[in-house]
Amino acid sequence: MCLQQANAVTTMNWIAMKKKQAKRIFGIVLIVASLGSLYFVPWILVRAWILPLPVTVQEQLDQAIGYGFDGMIVYVDQAGKPRELYAAGWHDRKNRIPADPQALFKIASISKLYVAVAVAKLVNDNHLSLDKTLADYLPELEGRIENAEKITLSMLVQHRSGIPNFTDVPGYWKNPPIENGETLELVLDKPADFAPGKKYRYSNTNYLLIGEILDRTLGFSHHLYIKNEILAPLGLTHTFSLLSEVDINDVMSGYYVGYDGDLKYHEIKSPSGSMLATAEDVGIFLRALNDGSLFDEGEQEIYTSLYVYNHTGLIPGYQSIAKYYKDIDTVVIQFNNTTNFDGYDWNLAEIVYNRIVKIIRRRGNT
Repeated sequence: MCLQQANAVTTMNWIAMKKKQAKRIFGIVLIVASLGSLYFVPWILVRAWILPLPVTVQEQLDQAIGYGFDGMIVYVDQAGKPRELYAAGWHDRKNRIPADPQALFKIASISKLYVAVAVAKLVNDNHLSLDKTLADYLPELEGRIENAEKITLSMLVQHRSGIPNFTDVPGYWKNPPIENGETLELVLDKPADFAPGKKYRYSNTNYLLIGEILDRTLGFSHHLYIKNEILAPLGLTHTFSLLSEVDINDVMSGYYVGYDGDLKYHEIKSPSGSMLATAEDVGIFLRALNDGSLFDEGEQEIYTSLYVYNHTGLIPGYQSIAKYYKDIDTVVIQFNNTTNFDGYDWNLAEIVYNRIVKIIRRRGNT
């Protein structure tokens, strides 16, 4: 081998060695970067996820209180078994009142299920038409809400209207308006998020407007309609449309991390999330919704074309999850009364909820 060839081989070996070194260094960088990213993940979520699964639902709730939730309520309705109610933590932290499984809770956006059922019933009775537009029902909003003449009732129910969400307005939760008219003003004359029917985007404004449509169509409050046509037939005497209808002491306190006050005193009037109920009442409603016993002939087909059969709720101080599992014929409702700015409490609540469902599944197989 000549000197030139030897030098070439040496150079190639040096380049190969450097490539291997670079790959090793790059691998180390990736590992360090990955480990570094975990710094930004609340370790409490990792801990809640990896801990051994408790044997009972009550043990899981007691464990969850240790994660920083002030209070929790869980309702389980598994077909063929007695209904179960669980509670842990505080109903009222300041006055040291233990969590009450029969307490009233602000169910927030779970309220939308009841409103959607009311729409399905009124459409079936020919009092409403899914194809009529927002401008047809509320003509004064034409020119104030973009595309009002193209947005149909069905688009409002399905969150396909493109109308901006009033809770996304910067600073909304710092001092939220109480009256619906003031709330609606936050999005009037604002550009649409997208053309009607072209996308899905969750917007509380849709259900505020549906409430107005229902009131105008009925000639009386849709809250009364829901009470008479949905709640009463199911015997739900612990479900209410507004905070003003209840004894405030029956309402579970709500807490926001970093704020010392009790959020149960703040009233929400928008149909997008105004209702209060016990976990048991929500569970009874959800089963009737899913098994169809809530509906008269023709109504369920309309509802199925419009909206979902499970829902969650979130407002400051209150988180709720309401789901039905067909494979085990079980309804599981979970309430917890602590939220925070970072939002990881929602992820934590979902981890706890999913673990409770696993406990229910596991005990069903033993």
